[in-house]
Amino acid sequence: MTDPFAQIPGAVLSDDGVAHFGDPTREQRALAQGEAIVPRGDRAVVAVSGPERLTWLDSITSQAVARLAPGVSTELLVLDPQGHVEHAAAVIDDGATAWLIADAADAAGLAKWLGMMRFRAQVEVALRPDLRVAGFVRGGGAEHALADAAARPNGVALVWQDPWMGVSAGGWQYARAEEHPGSAHAWAEAILEESAWADAAALPVAGLLAAEALRIAAWRPRWAAEVDERALPHESDWLRSAVHLAKGCYRGQETVAKVHNLGHPPRRLVMLHLDGSDSVLPERGARVLAGEAEAGHVTSSAWHHELGPIALAIVARRIPEGETLAVEADGVRVAAAQEVIVPGDAGATAEVPRITRLSRRPLAQ
Repeated sequence: MTDPFAQIPGAVLSDDGVAHFGDPTREQRALAQGEAIVPRGDRAVVAVSGPERLTWLDSITSQAVARLAPGVSTELLVLDPQGHVEHAAAVIDDGATAWLIADAADAAGLAKWLGMMRFRAQVEVALRPDLRVAGFVRGGGAEHALADAAARPNGVALVWQDPWMGVSAGGWQYARAEEHPGSAHAWAEAILEESAWADAAALPVAGLLAAEALRIAAWRPRWAAEVDERALPHESDWLRSAVHLAKGCYRGQETVAKVHNLGHPPRRLVMLHLDGSDSVLPERGARVLAGEAEAGHVTSSAWHHELGPIALAIVARRIPEGETLAVEADGVRVAAAQEVIVPGDAGATAEVPRITRLSRRPLAQ
């Protein structure tokens, strides 16, 4: 089926979907006000059904979902045995099926891994390319339109509300900002059937660039951007919404607990406010420099309608928090003011008592 959003006059396509519809700044303002929707060609749906779906997901992922009530939103990560992030998904359950929304490039891998982990569990896993995802900011006309349009195969509207606005139960926040920008990130995503998808194209629209700008400004990590083969959830403050620190064992749990309680993540996420004089944006993977030394790399970048050019970057923990950095973009060295998200001393939260060493002096006779 031809994507109706791609047929809208002015639509500029990217590999992931519609990047914008001709006026990215105006679209971003409308999206932030809750008056536009974003066709998320960069997101896909995985369905997990069966009577044991929630207890099974609870046992193999980072989030406590065993008692997840219908219509309640959460987020989970799949970690490798060393605690590195392998997959990430938004989750909403409707009482019969757990619906997982993942970045499109991750969805097939996530579904395959879940399928391999079924063993004797009474669950079924299916990638659902027949379903589409639309994003919006809650509180405006877009919310009302998509709440009505969302699929509801078991009577519950499939609208996921991003838990990033606060610290989830069992989670932890490393950021020390008095007003965390995520607290205003009232993001949501609706799962739509094909018929509703076609109708949704008549609503006010914004492109993927607008959604990315709002996400970056909220310091919100995602699999397609902030995750590489070394990524730990701690370094991007993902314990805030996707990890339950008090739940039972799961793959990678030992590393999660060890880094949080006794150590420090080797890297940390920062927000970069970029000098916009040269009107260039760094691409994902662009080098971040501290002086002449490489400090890390850019994970995401965008032009924000209020903040100007911004980026998220992963840098080494040793980089001083107050140091001005630079980013390489199109052969230009762009100055970058660092805003701390994850501080250098993140982790080591446990109060471990010191054990008094025994004296080597002989006991008094």
